[in-house]
Amino acid sequence: MKAKSENIQAPRGMRDLLPLEMALREAVTATVLAVYHRHGFARIETPAMENLSFLARESAGENSKLIFPILKRGEALSEALTQQNIGALADLGLRFDLTVPLVRYYISHRAKLPSLFKAIQVGPVWRAERPQKGRYRQFQQCDIDMIGTTSALCEIELLQTSAAALCALNLKDFIIRVNDRRLLTALAASCGFPAELHDKIFITLDKLDKIGVDGVRTELHALFADARPTEVLLEKIAADNAVDLQHFCGSLKDHLDVNIVSGLDALLRELTLTADNQYRCVFDPTLVRGMGYYTGPIFEISYGDYPFSIAGGGRYDHMIHDLAGIEAPACGISLGLDRIMMILSEQNLFSAPSSTGIALIYDKSTHISDVMAASRAIDGASLFPRQKNFGKQLTELLACGITTYQTIDVNGNISAAREIK
Repeated sequence: MKAKSENIQAPRGMRDLLPLEMALREAVTATVLAVYHRHGFARIETPAMENLSFLARESAGENSKLIFPILKRGEALSEALTQQNIGALADLGLRFDLTVPLVRYYISHRAKLPSLFKAIQVGPVWRAERPQKGRYRQFQQCDIDMIGTTSALCEIELLQTSAAALCALNLKDFIIRVNDRRLLTALAASCGFPAELHDKIFITLDKLDKIGVDGVRTELHALFADARPTEVLLEKIAADNAVDLQHFCGSLKDHLDVNIVSGLDALLRELTLTADNQYRCVFDPTLVRGMGYYTGPIFEISYGDYPFSIAGGGRYDHMIHDLAGIEAPACGISLGLDRIMMILSEQNLFSAPSSTGIALIYDKSTHISDVMAASRAIDGASLFPRQKNFGKQLTELLACGITTYQTIDVNGNISAAREIK
């Protein structure tokens, strides 16, 4: 019986990778990791699943609504179903980012880790959101984080290192956008919003690029009946992303520590000095970042006209303390590898290296001992039986990243190496 076509497709928002796509991912990942290792970051690994109660904490922000929960197993599931306790059906969830698992990892293993822990993580994450271009339900991230220091050098090193990784991929002319969660708090207070609404205000403001000014206005009016704070806020953020930091913060001086402004100014200045005209760094007062755990500087990296960021992160100094009572300030940044791969492919900026192996194409009548003798004599030989449509076969090999072949005939004669074009 023929299977229905919808039953053999990858789940919506998830993808199968063809050989060349997988080769590109491996090459991109290897290039990024080489830069990160060179700057002293060490790779770790955490599970794809975490306890649901841990993932769904309030600090997860909007992403707590996007968790893929995992049903309990065996008797535990049967008991929950018998008791019709819907809330007790799931106890685990797929991770929606790599930061929350890192925090648990650090709390569990801190006695074995250095006082300044510089971590790399690479792996898939899952979010139950509406798929669209550049937005998947399963996607690959590469994070670097630093735990154990409040120094502003932390943010500078994270961004400079990530910028170096992007440049190593020939992805230049990108924009690093910077803001600070404390500045956002001062902005909301200066507009007249009560403190208990600030987090909801930020969540709405974070949707600006999706729902536009009118959409933000509508949602803010629904949150707070007095229209004036909303109009003041929208007026203050009406300037473009290149708005001057000092000028913008002038109206916030009664609500904002001057050291926050000077720290953000220093971050922008240092990043600009090291950019060497390969990328730009700007202050963006509309940048929010949806996670509730951020406490200080936040940042995103965007490229060209693509309607999404390719990297993002920030400082989260209180998260480990809130969970375990341990003073461990932290900061991190995540690269969206799938989005980066899409741009590299569409812009022809970076290609996966071709296979160094050689396809040894043998006639089906050739004796096995002759084929095996030839394969031993040719370093990196990969065996393929000759197809009737030889031209198509060469095209298929090229699609798998193999660019060189040799043939062996029925008499055991081996041809010279030839390039597949």
